[in-house]
Amino acid sequence: MCELFGVTSGRKIQLNELLSELFSHGIEHPNGWGMAFFYDNAVSLEKQPEASHKSDYLKQRLQFKVEADKMIAHIRLATRGNINYENTHPFVMRDRSNRTWTLAHNGTIFECDLMNYFTKVQQGQTDSERILAYIVSRINLELEKKKELSMQERFELIDETICEITPENKVNLILFDGELMYVHTNYKNSLYRCKKGEAVVISTRPLDSDKWENVPINTLIAYQDGKQVYTGTNHNNEFFDSEEKMRLLFLDFANL
Repeated sequence: MCELFGVTSGRKIQLNELLSELFSHGIEHPNGWGMAFFYDNAVSLEKQPEASHKSDYLKQRLQFKVEADKMIAHIRLATRGNINYENTHPFVMRDRSNRTWTLAHNGTIFECDLMNYFTKVQQGQTDSERILAYIVSRINLELEKKKELSMQERFELIDETICEITPENKVNLILFDGELMYVHTNYKNSLYRCKKGEAVVISTRPLDSDKWENVPINTLIAYQDGKQVYTGTNHNNEFFDSEEKMRLLFLDFANL
């Protein structure tokens, strides 16, 4: 459906080769590309609703050195939502404490009444944007009780949210809150990680000949500066393809 890419590191690393390989997959995922770079609580967002391998802007961008210690990238194969800028990942929202949350998602929400409200307020039509809106709403509810949440409190809340939304849904995502990078998959063999010095690189599929391993399934993990600092609940909500779900995806895609 889509491909995810993320980097968390204690220092900046050069990303041109990895990103060039990722964006070459645009031929299979032609409905948009995006990158988010992080500077303190600010986000530099670059994205277009067109195939990454055809983007003149992206070709020019990758001719110059691209370095980052934290970033998220995504290439889209649309299944829900029109092919436009508003539906192109990553998505960015601020909570009531002014913390910035950035999300890219590969999957589909088939059943989750908890997120229905956000169809009325989101800018685009994707279920991915609704996941982020729901997460930020949960954070804001906690911020009504106290002015600030610790890293552990934020992780525990995101872990609880993931456990709520994963039954019957495919939820592969990378989420960054300015300090922690959250990584989750509940679909077998669909998200990998690779240690590169002080950095950990996350990708939907291996991007070079280095040693890549599967991200643990059904369990939220969080990194800070390239180090895994939190491990969440094993929720056992593994997603399996079915004829009925594939039929629903086909109907959604036919309506784009």
